[in-house]
Amino acid sequence: MSCFSCFSSQDKKARRLNNPSRGSQTSYYSAPPRQALLPRQRPVNNPKPKTSAPEPTKDTDAPKATGNNNIAAQTFTFRELATATRNFRQECLIGEGGFGRVYKGKLEKTGQVVAVKQLDRNGLQGNREFLVEVLMLSLLHHPNLVNLTGYCADGDQRLLVYEYMPLGSLEDHLLDITPDQKPLDWYARMKIALGAAKGLEYLHDKANPPVIYRDMKSSNILLDNGFNAKLSDFGLAKLGPTGDKTHVSSRVMGTYGYCAPEYQRTGQLTVKSDVYSFGVVLLELITGRRAIDTTRPNKEQNLVTWAQPLFKEPRRFPELADPLLKGDFPIRGLNQAVAVAAMCLQEEASVRPLISDVVTALSFLGNGPDANTATSSFPSLESDKQPIFGNGASYVEDSKKERQRAVAEAIEWGSSSRNAQSQTHSSLL
Repeated sequence: MSCFSCFSSQDKKARRLNNPSRGSQTSYYSAPPRQALLPRQRPVNNPKPKTSAPEPTKDTDAPKATGNNNIAAQTFTFRELATATRNFRQECLIGEGGFGRVYKGKLEKTGQVVAVKQLDRNGLQGNREFLVEVLMLSLLHHPNLVNLTGYCADGDQRLLVYEYMPLGSLEDHLLDITPDQKPLDWYARMKIALGAAKGLEYLHDKANPPVIYRDMKSSNILLDNGFNAKLSDFGLAKLGPTGDKTHVSSRVMGTYGYCAPEYQRTGQLTVKSDVYSFGVVLLELITGRRAIDTTRPNKEQNLVTWAQPLFKEPRRFPELADPLLKGDFPIRGLNQAVAVAAMCLQEEASVRPLISDVVTALSFLGNGPDANTATSSFPSLESDKQPIFGNGASYVEDSKKERQRAVAEAIEWGSSSRNAQSQTHSSLL
């Protein structure tokens, strides 16, 4: 989780260990610059008395619980987590940053392998963010949200215990890959995009009141062994607007390069702010480029700024594809993914799609080659000479309508494919 202004000029990455197996590296947060490392651990043979669950404050954001208002997460003593991580040994360390360190551990009572995030008492994540994360992940449950096993609030110690995600983060497999590491193929990328979108859909449409994630980025998308995506780090999450309200106002927080432009300008936050951030992640998946990459030429450092001119020229969409894919992707799938990304990244929040529409549009892009050839109802750039966005001056004249039409067609395509598969399944019964 990142707890610093979108206007920060740097977004220092968390230090990665020199581990020959990248699958064991897990990113549970992104590190802000120039933060002190975690202080030396206190002896584990004399922990402070165990405290009760943290009490919510009146400005704390948390959704309503289903059934009761109790925190469902298990409480751990500091001694139990010290034992699980072998007294926080260096060899158990799997990541670190401005908020503290993350250790791989094994719970003594159950044998469950977990990730233990120990917050730096001098770091950026304060008690409020700790409480928000405990409450959010205790009350929100979905296959595409990381599972909070429990927490520890002994004295001034603040630790969060998560399910262990063996493949680490999307960032590890997309943006930080080593020369000997196999890049993600197209279908894995679309599967991850769909999973992340489903997690957002749950927060926006199923939680009551809706939850604005506010920290969608590649390092906060964790992967299990099947490359199923799960959103992590909810310390920056906010409850969405209710009743007649159209937005919530908030101090601008998040990660530079992912923040929606209207949120940066005004501090007004809506679910469409998350949709923009998702569009940045989807564009990262398509291109293999970072949202902000200062190692590139000036005109290419901001991913969205670099890609926007290409959105206007459908024939150049293949130029957006990650070179590591080596052309191994369906052109129709690429066109659809770029169309969805372009809509999510609209400057005007009101014309961005709802995340539920994005889920529908992406539903069959991550299910392998058969799903992408199951129907021809979605127009490709090569079919009937009718490009998705039109061509030439007609696109320039009415780009917003064309982009909206592209996403509408993607949604219709996804729905018709789903119906076709359902009918096929019924005929086999």
